[in-house]
Order: sequence, then C-alpha cells, then structure tokens
Amino acid sequence: MNIEKMIEIKSDLGITNTMIAKMTGVPLGTVQKIFSGETKSPRYETVQAISKVFDEIQAGFLHDGTPAYNAFSSGRKSSVPDKKDYNNKTIEDYIALPEGTRIELIDGKFYDMAAPTTKHQKIGFELCYMFEGFVESNNGKCVPFVAPTDVQLDCDNKTMVQPDVLVVCDRSKITNARIVGAPDLIVEVLSPSNYMVDLVIKLAKYKHAGVREYWVVIPEEKTLFVYEFEKSDDPVHYTFEDTVPVGIWDGKCKIDFKRIYKKMEFMYQD
Repeated sequence: MNIEKMIEIKSDLGITNTMIAKMTGVPLGTVQKIFSGETKSPRYETVQAISKVFDEIQAGFLHDGTPAYNAFSSGRKSSVPDKKDYNNKTIEDYIALPEGTRIELIDGKFYDMAAPTTKHQKIGFELCYMFEGFVESNNGKCVPFVAPTDVQLDCDNKTMVQPDVLVVCDRSKITNARIVGAPDLIVEVLSPSNYMVDLVIKLAKYKHAGVREYWVVIPEEKTLFVYEFEKSDDPVHYTFEDTVPVGIWDGKCKIDFKRIYKKMEFMYQD
C-alpha cells in the first residue's frame, strides 16, 4: 500500500501517529516524518512494516484478531490531564482523552468546555435545522453540522475545536473523523463560564484560520453578534426580536430569532 492511500485511511479513521508507532514498533519520530512528508524516501523495511498494519486495518482486523474499529474507537482511554498540564498539547493528546471529555485544543493548549444548558442546546438545534432547510430547498452543496463535531481548524496538530453549529461548503474538508480546515460559518452559543474563550480567543482564532462568518449568541441576554470577516472586523448586533441574514449566502437565508425565541420562551420563566 502506498503512502498516499495510508494517509487517506489514517485521516478517515482518525488514526494517530502514536497509534501507528505502537502497532508497528516504528519510532514515533520516524512515523511523524513519513506522514508529514519530511522524509521523502523512507526505508523499504519501514514502509513495509507500516503498510502491513494498514492492510490489516483495511481488511477489518489486526494481526491479533482485534476488529480494527474496536482498536481505534478505544483510543480515548487515558485519564483527563491535571489542569497544570494543559499546555504544549497536540491533537494526539486530544484524541487520547477519555470519550466524552469536554475539552478543546487551541494553539497547543487545552480549554475546558462548559456543559450546555437546555437553552444552549435548543438554539443550536434550531439554527442547524434552519440552515439545513435552506440548503435543501436551494439544492446547495453546503453541509451544516452540530456539536460535537471535531474541527481540525488549521490543518495542523495544535488545534481541534467543537463549535456549537458550523457550515462547511467545501466538501473536500469533510472526512469520516472530522472537518479538516476552516468552516465557512461558525456559531457559538455562549455559557457564562466560556465568555472569554468564545469572545476573545476563538474570535481571533476563527478569523485567522479563514472562517468567513462567526455568530456569537448570548442566550441569557437574548442577543447575538455577527462577524463577517470579509467585510469588517466589527460585529453587527442583533436581538431575539430580529431577523438575521446569513452572510455566506448573501442574505438569501434569513433566520427569524423571534420565531426561535417563541418556541423556547417557557425556558425563560424560571
């Protein structure tokens, strides 16, 4: 099996370099150099050792009879790191986290994610549903997703985020394991504990990565800010009384927040 095919399988299954090194006995540094392209002509024996494992993966079972799916779906078994050890992390550290751990990786640092509230979840669901409806009715190619969906934002090993809602129009960025590259539209629904991350850290990160449009929804204040980075660095402010045009679709899609709020008004009666 050639390197290009192995890279394709590796991406689709979310296989890390560490996993490959462990299964093949090939040093991790060597594996990293081969799959990054740094080593242009790896040793024949090394390629054969790695290729053998990928042949087994493609066949569905490892040499010891373990189903390949089980081998990789069990990757997140290590314990959650102490907060003192949140720096200098990579995507491999992220993938090794226990299943369901609410952590994002931004520029090599772990950030805890707040548990979503019912308001948070309802807003995210409604937005994704409306985006999907617009795409379908217009025979569009864009694909909306809702959290938890991993996004390898910079196509490197230092950042993996899980936006609340996202829209990807370049389908080549969509792999089986994650989105690789910047989505066209990202929506973050804020919780009180993550204001700084979403309003400062992610704002700068998304803009730099090439996200075209970023919505920040603040449920408790019944308000949202829309950034269209291609037009301005300044956001447009809306409330839950407004109809908000979607910039990536030139305003042809409009989200009626009054309608969304009406569906969940009872949640504000506490």
